Amino acid sequence: MGWVSDIGIGIVGGGYMGKAHAVAMSAVAAVFDTALRPRLEIICTTTPEGAAEKARQFGFARATDDWRQLVTDPRVDAVVIASPQDTHKAITLAALAAGKHVFCEKPLGLGSAESRAMLEAAQRSGLVHMTGFNYIRTPASQLARRIIAAGEIGKVTWFRGEHTEDFCADPLQPASWRTRGRPNGNMGDLAPHIINAALALMGPVRSLCADIETVHRTRPSAAGPEAVTNDDQGQIMCRFASGAMGHLFISRVATGRKMGYAYEIFGTEGALRFDQEDQNALWLYRTSDPKGRQGFTKILSGPEHPDYKAFCLGPGHGTGYQDQIIIEARDFLAAIAAGKPQWPTFADGHMVNQIIDAAWTSQERRGWVDVEPIAGEPQPA
Repeated sequence: MGWVSDIGIGIVGGGYMGKAHAVAMSAVAAVFDTALRPRLEIICTTTPEGAAEKARQFGFARATDDWRQLVTDPRVDAVVIASPQDTHKAITLAALAAGKHVFCEKPLGLGSAESRAMLEAAQRSGLVHMTGFNYIRTPASQLARRIIAAGEIGKVTWFRGEHTEDFCADPLQPASWRTRGRPNGNMGDLAPHIINAALALMGPVRSLCADIETVHRTRPSAAGPEAVTNDDQGQIMCRFASGAMGHLFISRVATGRKMGYAYEIFGTEGALRFDQEDQNALWLYRTSDPKGRQGFTKILSGPEHPDYKAFCLGPGHGTGYQDQIIIEARDFLAAIAAGKPQWPTFADGHMVNQIIDAAWTSQERRGWVDVEPIAGEPQPA
């Protein structure tokens, strides 16, 4: 490693994802020997007491309950936004105006109108901007992307993807913020991840037809049955710009599924299968194998695969969820050090939002709709 410099990090949000990003920023320099060394400067949560406790727990120098103070602080060079999506736009625009690089968790704001404004502001600023899509960064999925790009399974003809979990499968589970408002529903919460995977593996979506529903229409609450105001599951048929067909299924009521981020891809010379519940394995089928020996081969992640060796030297030992966030942190710091965007940028987050908005339009129209391409449509790295 050549030059080394520190960089002040401010994180907005101290919950599940805020903690994950704080841990990642603490570990990334040791794991990847990055040129930029994060300095945990300020964390912001909703109360002064809570922020102070998170600062102590995660190792931040200071704490605040006012994100405006964080984004304008002169010792903060980059802002990580891990707060609810209804705060994303305001924090992003303020941070960019203050000259800070921005990493924003998915989804990028409340739909494509907000993400377009965030993207345009980021592009005008010349600052680094990145959207948080961590699951596609597993060594196995990075390997899948390389196999497809190299043409090892021939011309891809079909893609099936799902993001299925069961945290809302029980109809007696009480009402909560998750069951109120479209942005907190299944299409706002889970769909962005598998749509991002489809774009990363297959390229742009040009048209789609969606069917979205609320399975459990009321939930128990202290005041009695409460109406659920968002969706539980949805399916999307799509056609990619490449000509390949696709199907996505997204559900938070998929009984038995805990982390069903999975895909299956058919090509003219082979096929791929992946399931995040077994995230260190990729299954590959090759038609070039001799008759009688053809079948899916399980490839265990190891040091020969992207980003694995930095965490572990033993094949099959595996990487985990937190490691994906550390890889994200490495990419964000590398983009800042290089002074140029690195996938996935706000353009990628905006593209995902366009597809989700198109899915809702399709649901309302009960038919196929086109997905508008964006200028300078990015390609996955």
